[in-house]
Amino acid sequence: MPYMKKLLRRISVICVCLLLVSILCGQGVSIGDANDISPEQPSVKAAVIVCKGMIDGGLYESIKRRTQIARDEGAEYLIYEIQTYGGLVSSADDISKFFLNAGKEAHTVAYITTEAISAGAMISVHCQDIIMLENTTIGDCAPITLMPSQKLEGVEREKTESFIRGIFDRAANANDYPRALLRSMVTMQIEVFRIRNKTTGEDEYFEKEELPKDPNKYDLDNKKLAVRDDQLLTLIASDALEYGIARAVVKDQAGAFEFLAKRDGVTFAGEPLVLKTLWSEEMVRWVNSPGVMAVLVMLAMLGVYIEFNTPGVGLPGLAAAICVAVIIGSKYLHGLANWVEVALFLVGVLLLMVEIFLLPGFGIAGFLGITSILCGLFGMLIKNAPDEVPWPQDPIAWNDFTWGVLGLTGGFIGFVFLAWLLAKYLPKMQFLSGMILVPSVAKQGTEMGVNITTLPESKSIGVMVGELGEVSSILRPTGKVRFGDAIVDVVAEADFLDTGTKVEIIEIHGNRVVVKKVED
Repeated sequence: MPYMKKLLRRISVICVCLLLVSILCGQGVSIGDANDISPEQPSVKAAVIVCKGMIDGGLYESIKRRTQIARDEGAEYLIYEIQTYGGLVSSADDISKFFLNAGKEAHTVAYITTEAISAGAMISVHCQDIIMLENTTIGDCAPITLMPSQKLEGVEREKTESFIRGIFDRAANANDYPRALLRSMVTMQIEVFRIRNKTTGEDEYFEKEELPKDPNKYDLDNKKLAVRDDQLLTLIASDALEYGIARAVVKDQAGAFEFLAKRDGVTFAGEPLVLKTLWSEEMVRWVNSPGVMAVLVMLAMLGVYIEFNTPGVGLPGLAAAICVAVIIGSKYLHGLANWVEVALFLVGVLLLMVEIFLLPGFGIAGFLGITSILCGLFGMLIKNAPDEVPWPQDPIAWNDFTWGVLGLTGGFIGFVFLAWLLAKYLPKMQFLSGMILVPSVAKQGTEMGVNITTLPESKSIGVMVGELGEVSSILRPTGKVRFGDAIVDVVAEADFLDTGTKVEIIEIHGNRVVVKKVED
């Protein structure tokens, strides 16, 4: 009997189980389905923002603009495609800080497709992840100067490297990169060792002076030298992955998205939004390069020179005005020119025009005008707030300043050379000699009708009020008038006067000689 009771009890349990199974099946849910149910992976948008070429203020402004577009489109993953050999430290620091702030609202990834060298490494480590294509490189961020005679040595080098190491420390703390390795990208004297953490089983990196001393926590006997003290750390993709700087090494962009989707448990919605620099942004960056800036400065000065040595207001003056507008506009869009520098430049131009058109000779207005123009131009080479004096404050700022000075200096040298060529050879070319104003003076001993083009020294003596003369170079309203054998700087009373116009002296005040047109 006890056996029968146990058998009945088992049969009852089996029947109840079968009943439950049938109920679940009737509801269209299987036991296997219930165990396999998992929440749906979230769908996210991504944007690819291309960052290539020299790192400068133009790239910084472009990155800010395109990042805002990506965020407005709802992108939650910001993939910055890095292709650069470096650039200006100040601009790289601006981009680095921008990446850190962008990481507070979206997930930032540095996707290195070729190389991230020098300043390129600096901006890359400020992204939350670094993903590298196979056989790409990252590192080598020691500061250098453009001028061989201005090498960074001693305290000056340490001051500069200390600042850059601080930037890399900031990135290491924010994004969990090996601090010692990042610092060894900046300074050669840093020796880094790789030591296994016995607790976590992971490798950690320490500078020689900061080696741990606890043998229970670290495998000190098997430490390995990772970076020598005579090298700057530069890593290929596979080494960067091994050292914990790169999160992944992939074959293509699809592999990068696959890694992120698998690791973060997300699904990327559709194709990523790809944002490249605009042609206008590339143009501004190109214009601000030292070589192009030198050409613009040279053309502007040459245009002014030709304009004031040829009759009328023509193409040379227009070309000079366009070059000046391009220089100022590009600096403003580049974030270098504030209203103070622009105002200084324009005031200088006005003073120079007053000196040229209203005052004879060259005096205080001309000196102040040239000084103001130079201050405005040099001020545009330094990034500063409007309420700050535009002056380099550290070696890095001086290095950036040197880029601009090279352009201005090269342009001035080119102008002097071309102006010399024009002054020497242009009057000898019959088909072009009419472009330059050279007064014709008949020398004694020559036959009538044969004019030898010579330019006698300007004189301001031997003339008096009421004396008549002939305009030898166009008066706008300043210019030169021939009174007998003397060529005198004068100012016309009103209108511009062409060469050959008869004029009369109506006032003399020191060096200021005022003339008026003589009516026939």
